[in-house]
Amino acid sequence: MIRIKRRDILKVSVAAGAGLFTPFSRVRGANNDIRVAMVGVGSNVKVGGIGKQMIRSIRKIPGVRIVALCDPERAHLYPEVQKFKDRKEKCDAYVDIRKLLDNKDIDAIVVGTPNHWHVLAAVLACQAGKDAFVQKPFSHTMFEGRKAWEAARKYNRIVSATHGSRGRSGVGEAFAYARKGKLGKILYVRGTTYRRRNSIGKVRGSRPIPKTLDYDLWSGPAPIQPVMREELHYDWHWIWAYGDGDLGNLGIHNLDACRWALGKESLPERVLSLGGRFGYEDDGQTPNTTITFYDYKPAPIIYEVRGLPTTERYKGIGSGVVVHCEDGYIVGNKAYDNDDKLIREFEPTNQDSFTNFFEVVRSRKMSDQQENALSGHLSACMVHLGNISYRIGKETDSEKIREIVRADKNFSETYDRFCAHLAEHKVDIEKHPVTLGPWLRMNPQEERFVGAFSKRANQLRSREYRPPFIVPEKV
Repeated sequence: MIRIKRRDILKVSVAAGAGLFTPFSRVRGANNDIRVAMVGVGSNVKVGGIGKQMIRSIRKIPGVRIVALCDPERAHLYPEVQKFKDRKEKCDAYVDIRKLLDNKDIDAIVVGTPNHWHVLAAVLACQAGKDAFVQKPFSHTMFEGRKAWEAARKYNRIVSATHGSRGRSGVGEAFAYARKGKLGKILYVRGTTYRRRNSIGKVRGSRPIPKTLDYDLWSGPAPIQPVMREELHYDWHWIWAYGDGDLGNLGIHNLDACRWALGKESLPERVLSLGGRFGYEDDGQTPNTTITFYDYKPAPIIYEVRGLPTTERYKGIGSGVVVHCEDGYIVGNKAYDNDDKLIREFEPTNQDSFTNFFEVVRSRKMSDQQENALSGHLSACMVHLGNISYRIGKETDSEKIREIVRADKNFSETYDRFCAHLAEHKVDIEKHPVTLGPWLRMNPQEERFVGAFSKRANQLRSREYRPPFIVPEKV
């Protein structure tokens, strides 16, 4: 049973960091460098791969040295290792993360794997005495994120969960301004992910596994399934066994910001999601158009995902966060009044995510962490809450949906825009009805669903793990 007191959440870094103001227990590399392994290199025909991007970023940080790369896809791994060799830089290659973690000359790992490996990689790293920087979304299920935080505390490890919104931008300073009541009471927060997603196509049968890929390792905690998608190395985002849809792909950035804007360090008491995969029929399982209502008190979060083309721009943004207040609003690092006049622009006072992570790795002062495992867990849970409501929903008549959303004026207006957007793209919701998830109630302290639909919802809090790739109950 999980019971969290507010003071424990606010001070978790200090509590977890007690006794950590000591130097590294292992011998550092030359010049006291932090020796890093990149887990999940990533490359495909659609994108360059987040792993490659992070390799470039890490190599620019003084006192940090990449000494190993790991990826079960050799076609991605070896070309990147060769680049290090061409620069006369020593860099070991690993296909299996478990063998990498046996290397005592590695201080920290950076996790850029598919979502379903994120937490298991972090927990294994903690158990091996290594710190971990974990890409978004922090977890693939609600259960997992909590285990990563517990592992960080138990093994006195630095686990950072970057969701992209808390970097050096001035956004946090603008949010603090709003929370202080400088624009009057916060009324609600609206977040959007408007990103065109084309159909991933529909295959007639399972695709062959590349000979260069260790599919057992790639699947890890997930069941071994036939590859029913054309692009194995990107389109997993839209398959529930591995990904979390666009709510967990791009949406997590702004969902984290929405929660940050409200200053909420717990989950909402209720959530409802509606939407569907509209505009095409393909092998994708996750919705491409959704609205999720997070019933925080006194100000809710309303989050929209749109994967079809859109020309809408809201207060000057296509994807982002708007903090609506009585006397104005916040967009990015700027505060406006209700006449759209700029009131104030905020400069950042924090560090970028990588710099902060490696400074804390060096200092062992967990109280200096900007994006710790608990914060990452809570924001990733926002993704999972929305997806769980959607996944246990059913196709519903539009007028019945209107009756439900009518209870909140802003929710109702958002649904009107949702319907207009689909109509603009020739989607007839009478022929292709919207899936309406139920209102799910939560016990935020225990992070469990209660009341109607709770049995089905709680089953989706975790997953069935495939041995030996199990996220343990006791880390």
